[in-house]
Amino acid sequence: MEIGIIIDEEYEPCIDPEWLDKVIRRALELEKASPGTEMGLVITSGEEVEQLSEEYLSDGLSHDVLTFAFNPGAPAGNEFVLPPDGLVHLGEVIISYPRAAVQAEEQHHSVRTEIVILTIHGILHLLGYDHAEPEDENKMREREAQVLKIIESEFA
Repeated sequence: MEIGIIIDEEYEPCIDPEWLDKVIRRALELEKASPGTEMGLVITSGEEVEQLSEEYLSDGLSHDVLTFAFNPGAPAGNEFVLPPDGLVHLGEVIISYPRAAVQAEEQHHSVRTEIVILTIHGILHLLGYDHAEPEDENKMREREAQVLKIIESEFA
């Protein structure tokens, strides 16, 4: 698996990229992702996430995590051209560190735990999970909880 992790300089002291790489790899393994999977994760400012949200989503919502899936099955004009390198390019997960910190405080757990929750959420989106409909949301939240429980027990 190829995992690219970018952490904005101001948040580098707060997050261990090696630990985060292990979390991502384990979440992908639990979802039975191909060993030839590639994805990226960015930890950035709330302003950057909002700018990307406005530019690409135009939904007027405030986001804690964004996903940009490389989806060859997307409607015409929205698909990515995938290189013939043998890798399964899932896409990118972008997390707002400040939002993660606020949510961690609200949920009475660590920022580290919130980053794991948001990372799992983003990975599941890249793998096709969605929460637009109540039934899909229940399925996605249930899977998030299962993956989180395993990761917390292994990386506590």
